[in-house]
Amino acid sequence: MRFAFWRRRKVEKSAEAMVAAAPAVADRPKPGPVKAAPVFESGDLDLRAIGQVLLRKKFWIIGPTLAALGLSIFVVNSITPRYKSEARILIDGRENVFLRPNGERNEERTSLDAEAVTSQVQLLLSREVARAVIQKNNLEKLPEFDPVLRGISPIRSLLSLFGLARDPFKMTPEERVLDAYSERLQAYAVDKSRVMVVEFQSRDPDLAARVANSIADEYLILQQSARQNQARSASQWLSGEIDGLRKKVAEAEAKAEEFRSKSSLFIGTNNTTLSNQQLGELNTQLNNARALKSDAESKSRLIRELLQSGRPIEASEVLNSELVRRLSEQRVTLRAQLAEQSSTLLDGHPRIKEIRAQIADLDRQIREEAGKLSRSFESDAKIASGRVDGLTSNLDQLKRLATSTNGQDVQLRALEREAKAQRDLLESYLAKYREANARENIDATPADGRIISRAIVSNNPAYPKKLPIVLIATLATLMATCGYFATGELLRITAPRVAATAPRTLPLEPTLDAHAVRGSHPELAATVSELEQLASDLRQAGDARKITLLGAGQNESITLTSLTLARLLSRNAKVVLVDLSPSSQTLNAVSTDPAAPGISDLAGGEASFGQIITKDRLSGVHLVSSGRTAGDRTRMASPRIGMAIDALLQVYDHVLIDAGTASDMPAQILTSDARAVVVPAGVTDAPFRDAYCDQLRAVGFGRVNMLSQPPRTSNDNTPRAAA
Repeated sequence: MRFAFWRRRKVEKSAEAMVAAAPAVADRPKPGPVKAAPVFESGDLDLRAIGQVLLRKKFWIIGPTLAALGLSIFVVNSITPRYKSEARILIDGRENVFLRPNGERNEERTSLDAEAVTSQVQLLLSREVARAVIQKNNLEKLPEFDPVLRGISPIRSLLSLFGLARDPFKMTPEERVLDAYSERLQAYAVDKSRVMVVEFQSRDPDLAARVANSIADEYLILQQSARQNQARSASQWLSGEIDGLRKKVAEAEAKAEEFRSKSSLFIGTNNTTLSNQQLGELNTQLNNARALKSDAESKSRLIRELLQSGRPIEASEVLNSELVRRLSEQRVTLRAQLAEQSSTLLDGHPRIKEIRAQIADLDRQIREEAGKLSRSFESDAKIASGRVDGLTSNLDQLKRLATSTNGQDVQLRALEREAKAQRDLLESYLAKYREANARENIDATPADGRIISRAIVSNNPAYPKKLPIVLIATLATLMATCGYFATGELLRITAPRVAATAPRTLPLEPTLDAHAVRGSHPELAATVSELEQLASDLRQAGDARKITLLGAGQNESITLTSLTLARLLSRNAKVVLVDLSPSSQTLNAVSTDPAAPGISDLAGGEASFGQIITKDRLSGVHLVSSGRTAGDRTRMASPRIGMAIDALLQVYDHVLIDAGTASDMPAQILTSDARAVVVPAGVTDAPFRDAYCDQLRAVGFGRVNMLSQPPRTSNDNTPRAAA
């Protein structure tokens, strides 16, 4: 956007800049001698003034500090020292595998967790262990553990009278000793381990070591006693259960035997009833008889078929017969003779005929013997068939008998199962009873822990810590006295004071008195009054959160006007002044950090919000300079500039934008939700002012205020126009 300023008439003379008026007021001679006061901001600490106050009050600081040093040394040397000894116990779940029950010997025992170790620490602090240790070491007879034996101090009596402490005379001796014992005992678990530490303090170093070791020993004894008591309780409970189970087993077995006797369900071999056993044996005999019958019939049929076909008898049953074997041998002999005689005699020879007749007779005898064997096998088959019929009849009879006794057998098996279950439970309880009784009688039952470090006598007092107590008391007194005087000095300061002299390059101070300015500098009266009135109007207006200052004169005059207006607004509001001009150095001169980056660096991503926001040295105005790269106007036209201004509007009550001549800035950045304040470059008439304000409203500004007179500068103000 480019704003154009037209001058309808020639400006005869430009106004002098307001920055020249401020030094004049500051340098004006005051009546009477005035001492320069230190300059500091409202809300900031003047460390130099506080240091001077502390230096003036050094004797009031050193005196109490030395007194606290001497008193603390006296006190720590008058206190009776205590010596501390410690013993360490490792919790490792020690247990002899041979002492476990049989069913648990192969099980893996899980390691103890942090909660289990903490529980063991509480066991160390228990009253049961405390009573055993007190009795073992006769602590109740020592004045250190019984305040009544060593005498009650007046302070303790006074505290008891007002109820601030327990009255020892109203406590039993055991309670007094237990309180003193608990006060000196400390037990804790080492982090990320299963090690417990037992610490005990006493005026006697030997007693401290002896009591610490006694606590560790009593802890192990208590663990062993607990295991023995557990086994004793288990054996007693099992003993009562076993007596009852024995009666139940006897009753169950008696019921089963009585029912078996009534039902004739006697048990034979292989734990089966007689009827079932007979049924099995009869079935076996029947199968054997059937096999014999089938075998005999097969042999008889085979021999008969051989005889009918006229083939040689080659059945093994025939060949194995003694008679057939002899006849076969004779036949072989005769055939040998026939072969021998046939070589010399003819077939018609009587000898040949005789041998052949003998051979034929032998064949006839063999066939007759085979026929006998066939008839013998047939007889055997008939006998086996009769046996099969008899066995089948007996088997059917036994089956009918077994069917009638199945219901009774089911009842008998139920009674036997009940008796067996009771017997098994009894045997299990008897085994556990024997194991529990054996574990109860073992004197060396392992505990869950073991002592890995016994307490030794210490010659270095654990209480009081002399050096830390002396240092803390001395430093605390020193800090308290310094804080007292520093607080008094801060409370004395009620308001910031203006510097006696100010640089001539700084603008008008917002705390200047308007009446004094009018009386001493008439040329500034109209400007100061107009800015104050404008600041009052802007504070009351609800749409004055974003204010854009621009003009046609020099950028320096616009910046000075912006800074003066910002200081006036900052009296009761949070104000930030953003410089968008390309070459102004005024804000850097009044900033607490002149080298800080600016809004152009933020737009380029080279700085953050926290780095670009600085503070005015003489007021509460926050400043944002144009930055090191303000000459790059393309970066100043970046959308990030508008986003940064919108972010500032979320934090501050008023955001003032020093736009300079606004010759190369985008309109959206300057006009969006903004009011315009115009700094003229010369004296202008009313028609020109109205026309110019209408032009700015047409561009996008909500409201426009134009100063009546321009500020006066030392340079020649030749009218300029921004095209």
